Amino acid sequence: MSAPGGEGGTPSPAGLGAGAIRDLAVRHGIRPTKALGQHFLIDPNLARAIVADAGIERGDRVVEIGAGLGSLTLALAVVGARVRAIEFDRRLIPALEEATAGLDGVEIVHADAMKFHWGTELASEPWTVCANLPYNISAPLVLSILEDAPTVRRVVVMVQREVGERLAATVGQEGYGAVSVRVAYRAAASIVRRVPASVFWPRPKVASVVVRLDRLDTPPVHAEPERLWRVVDAGFAERRKTMRNALRRLGLDLAAADAVLTSCGVASTARAEELDLVTFAAIGEALPR
Repeated sequence: MSAPGGEGGTPSPAGLGAGAIRDLAVRHGIRPTKALGQHFLIDPNLARAIVADAGIERGDRVVEIGAGLGSLTLALAVVGARVRAIEFDRRLIPALEEATAGLDGVEIVHADAMKFHWGTELASEPWTVCANLPYNISAPLVLSILEDAPTVRRVVVMVQREVGERLAATVGQEGYGAVSVRVAYRAAASIVRRVPASVFWPRPKVASVVVRLDRLDTPPVHAEPERLWRVVDAGFAERRKTMRNALRRLGLDLAAADAVLTSCGVASTARAEELDLVTFAAIGEALPR
C-alpha cells in the first residue's frame, strides 16, 4: 500500500487534507479523544505555512510533539527535515506509520512528551520544535523545553489563543503573567499566525495561534534564577495584591519590603503585571541574603 502522502511513499506537496485524514482514521478505528486534547490538523496549506514560519530547511533536525495522524509530519518531510515525531496515544502509531511509510528521515517515537528527558534526548546539534500541541499540556511543555533543552534553538507551536498570548505577552498586554516572564528570560517570542477552527478535526471551541520562540544566547538579565523566580511566583500568586504584599509573603516585614522596592525604583503599590523581567531580577537581587 502506498503511503497517503504520495505514490510509493514519496511525500506529496499536496499533503494530507481533510478527506485523507478522516479515511486514515476510519481505517484504523480512530476517533479524537477529548481527554488528550486531540484536534487533528486537516489543512495541508496551514501545515506548510507552519513549516515556513519555523524556517525549516533540508537537513534540519525537528522534533514534532503530538504528531497525531501525520499532517504536519508530512509537511516537514517534504522540505527534507529529519523529523523525530513524538506521539503519546498508542492507538495513533499504526496510522502515523502508514502516513509516513517509505519516507526517509522520519522517526516515530511513542512517548509522553511531559516525561521526555529533553536534555539527554536532544543532547547534541541544534533542534527545532515544530508542533500542533495538545491544548492541555502546551504552556508547561513549552517552558520545560526552554528550561531543559538548550540545544532546541527555536520553538514554533500551534496552541490555544489564550496560551499563545501568555507565552508572548509583554508588560501592559492582556495575558502577561509569570509564564510570560519565564519565556522572556530564555527566548524572544511572538505570535506569527492566527488560526481558524475550521483547520481542525474536530473543531475546537476556542481560537488558536501559532507562536514562535527563538532562544536567546544568554538571558537578558544577570540574576540568580532561584531568587528571580521566587519573586515572580510570589508576585503573580495573587494578582490583585501589591508587590509589597508579595514580598511580605516571602518573609520580609513591612519596612524591609518597602526598602527593597524603593531601592529598585518600584512603588510599594505596584502590582506584578506592571513589572518587566529586568525589574523582577533587580528585586530578587535586592532581597536580604
